[in-house]
Amino acid sequence: MIWVDWIILAALPVVLLIAALRTRRHARSVSGFLAANRCAGRYLITVAYGMAQVGVISLVWFWQQYYDVGFTSVFWGWMEGPAMIILALSGWVVYRYRQTRAMTMAQFFELRYSKRFRVFGGLVAFLSGILNYGIFPAVAARFFIVLLGLPEYWIVGGVEVSVFVSFMVMLLGTALFFVFMGGQVAVIVTDWIQGTFANWVFLAVMAYLLWLVPWSSIELAFEAAPPGKSLTNPFDLGAEEQFNAWYWVIAVIVLFYGMLSWQGTSGYNASAITPHEAKMANILSGWRFRVLMLVTLILPVCIRAAQVDPKFAGIAEGIDAVTGAQATEALQAEVRAPAAAALMLPSGLLGLFAAALLGAFISTNDTYLHSWGSIFIQDVVLPFRRTPLSANAHLWLLRLSILGVAIFAFIFSMVYTPTQYVAMFLALTGAIFVGGAGSAIIGGLYWSRGTTAGAWTAMISGMVISCGGIAAKQLPDTVVTGDGAMFDLIRWAREGVTGQELTFWSIAISIGCYVCVSLATCRKPFNMDRMLHRGKYALSEDAAKGTNIAKRRLAVLMERLGFDSEMTTRDRWVTAITLAWPVIFTAVFATALIAHFLGWAPGSGFWATAWGWYTTLALATATIIVIWFTIGGIQNLQAMFHKLRTYQASEADDGRVIDHHNADE
Repeated sequence: MIWVDWIILAALPVVLLIAALRTRRHARSVSGFLAANRCAGRYLITVAYGMAQVGVISLVWFWQQYYDVGFTSVFWGWMEGPAMIILALSGWVVYRYRQTRAMTMAQFFELRYSKRFRVFGGLVAFLSGILNYGIFPAVAARFFIVLLGLPEYWIVGGVEVSVFVSFMVMLLGTALFFVFMGGQVAVIVTDWIQGTFANWVFLAVMAYLLWLVPWSSIELAFEAAPPGKSLTNPFDLGAEEQFNAWYWVIAVIVLFYGMLSWQGTSGYNASAITPHEAKMANILSGWRFRVLMLVTLILPVCIRAAQVDPKFAGIAEGIDAVTGAQATEALQAEVRAPAAAALMLPSGLLGLFAAALLGAFISTNDTYLHSWGSIFIQDVVLPFRRTPLSANAHLWLLRLSILGVAIFAFIFSMVYTPTQYVAMFLALTGAIFVGGAGSAIIGGLYWSRGTTAGAWTAMISGMVISCGGIAAKQLPDTVVTGDGAMFDLIRWAREGVTGQELTFWSIAISIGCYVCVSLATCRKPFNMDRMLHRGKYALSEDAAKGTNIAKRRLAVLMERLGFDSEMTTRDRWVTAITLAWPVIFTAVFATALIAHFLGWAPGSGFWATAWGWYTTLALATATIIVIWFTIGGIQNLQAMFHKLRTYQASEADDGRVIDHHNADE
């Protein structure tokens, strides 16, 4: 980092500060603070929501994953293609949840089940969320210390001040400021700016790295991979314990089951202008996984190449020096990518990369702080009040709760020692809520005979299994050396399964509990039309502006495929283009799978060449998508501010539920 890099890094927070200040007047109502008054368009949500999910911790997660398994992870990720197509076209969960007009998932729980279950669900979501979020500041601080080449201590007035601690304070403070200024409006606007900026920077970084490290060097890394841990051949992963084929099988299940279950981005789930816009944003968000996240693959593959090609010996030695100074293997995996980026990227581009990652941290943290703080007040505290709060008192209570989440994350990051990969920690802690909530969400939105008792048993069973797994993995070795079934079970949870596999078992058991208990306790089907505002309960404000099409045979077929009457001609083209990618690569995946089982085993040269062509295609596609989403986002941003200027928020639209109705209805 030289002076030009530091100027670039400092400029981004200034731009975000100006943007956040402009949103302040639009977050004076509870619905504005929590859900941006439901004024966000598809491209704005897609880019901002994508950036909120692509925080530093997510990047570290993927850099760890792709460093271990390289392109094989891409191949097995194609297994999700059919699932993503179905999810996108059907608007699975996303569309119906937006129809309820709930601003938090637990608010939906009260609409569908009961107030007590809302409080319980909100509390479990909150505890799961803050535990999951607790490592975010530490991972980000370590990342930036390595990337920026900072010392362990600063000397301030003759006193040693920990860089790690001060960096966490600074990063959390910045995210807090944005949330305090404009709530979800500020979160969406600043996340969109950061997301658009990061997309362009990641394109430049990928292009530079592929120029710096030629494909011939990358092929050397492919050849150096040990048997059973191939970086290219997806059928040579027998020795890979973390990110093998079963990891992706479970990921497909979680994709269906966990849709909207994770509440770290709950503000985005409620912010779309209409249910149709929410569905279209979900369709477009698929591009993030397919091409916009290519940087998470290119950097670790180039690191592997630098470690085996002699002409990059200096870079390899620098990376080893940083990773070798870490206390655990998990910490070594965390800092490998920033150490490499600091050595491989030139001045200017390094500053842009650092600024993009600073934006990634801020976007994830302001989103998560907003979500967890809001959930605690909306779903744990306010349901006990007999009278509503004034808007001003309500907003200040939300801000205090958000501050409390930040303080907890700071303390947790100070005391937690990483013992497993970030991906596994997040999967396991997330499953505390997701493991049981998925049953309550899907059953509540799609099955009129789902009951409150079924929801309770599903949530409790998922929570117990996940908490048991976390406890088992944190126990010291000396505690689990005894004999007996209990100790065998603890050792199995500790060493026999990954966090991803424990997530699967919590899901399977909670589904069984929900279905069986609901069938046993259902006395009368629930009125789904009223909750979803359908038929005579429909609301004009949620009507999509699509074109009605005649019920010709082709039109009926298209609607059954998910191209419904709410889609305009432009929407249909956008959807078709977006889904072409998973359709094509699902076919490639199926063909390769069939060929493998028929005995065709191509050599390493075939896989290396094929992945080279894939990288070129993905990079070219990413460039087109970034241009497309930048233009669409600018248009959506203008439209949102225009709508916000004229929007009259209802004071009753504050998350309260009365007799299974939202209070403002």
